[in-house]
Amino acid sequence: MYVKRNYGFLMTLNWSKKPFIIGFIYSGFICMLSYLLNITIVLPWQPISVVGIAVAFYLGFKNNSSYDRTWEARKIWGGIVNSSRSFGAAVTSFVNGPNQEAIRQELIYRHLAWITALRYQLRLSRSWEHTEERINTLFSAEVCETYNSNLDKELSNFLSPEELAEIDQKSNKATQILKIQSQRLQELRNQEYFEDFRHMEFHHHVTEFYTDQGKAERIKNFPFPRQYASTALWLTMLFCGLVPFGMIDVFKDYSLVLLIICPIISAMVIWIFFLMEKIGDYSENPFEGTYNDVPISSISRGIEIDLLEMIDDKNIPEPVKDINGFLL
Repeated sequence: MYVKRNYGFLMTLNWSKKPFIIGFIYSGFICMLSYLLNITIVLPWQPISVVGIAVAFYLGFKNNSSYDRTWEARKIWGGIVNSSRSFGAAVTSFVNGPNQEAIRQELIYRHLAWITALRYQLRLSRSWEHTEERINTLFSAEVCETYNSNLDKELSNFLSPEELAEIDQKSNKATQILKIQSQRLQELRNQEYFEDFRHMEFHHHVTEFYTDQGKAERIKNFPFPRQYASTALWLTMLFCGLVPFGMIDVFKDYSLVLLIICPIISAMVIWIFFLMEKIGDYSENPFEGTYNDVPISSISRGIEIDLLEMIDDKNIPEPVKDINGFLL
């Protein structure tokens, strides 16, 4: 997530310059043919503008839908923040008995392990995401989660070796960690660290965590319907392919100016439409690890700090800082 006040124009242009460059070359070629061969290669601007209006409405629908996915993802993680704080408060208030401080730490650490596992799972690549761009570090921000090499190391800070071994071969580690947490809470109830009412409150929190995890996985594993995404791209390409022919119709009486102004104006129109398409395209997947997604690493660190402070832990990490304005 970009956290400065505005994207710089040059930053935006650098990210989306390819359509402008290709549009300028394409438009220049069409205009040059029209001028040098003295052939009137024109289309009336009115029907082209009608196509442009239709494409703009379609792109608006796509962008609104993509924004809804991103905003829903942010609300889900906002819910995880609230539920985690409530769980931490319950742990520090409800758990009373022998070795209560160690048990409170155990429950908090296991919850942080769940958040860590969930974060890593949401960063895994899907075939419809911009995997190649992320891997080639096209973006200024870099994803800190590398699933295979770092997850076990991070989980070892929160789980016992026995628990790590139990979830090692599981396909959904976050789900299994919550199962272990639920079993442990039942053990503590049997040992009378809290009574039935408080046990049900704990189970309610676990249910909320499962619900939030399922919501996040729904966005992660179900792409923005490809028929809408693909149609928006092809309609934009169709409209942009017609733009130079309409521009020639506008500038056909201006002779040599045609060669200079027509390609520039055409390229600007092409760039604007492709920029709108790209913004929607890069907003569809809020967990893919690019610089427009939900900053789940930063949110997770905030939860970790809050919960560790609740149990007066000595190893409080620093908040995640933005890198060149990008917060992961």
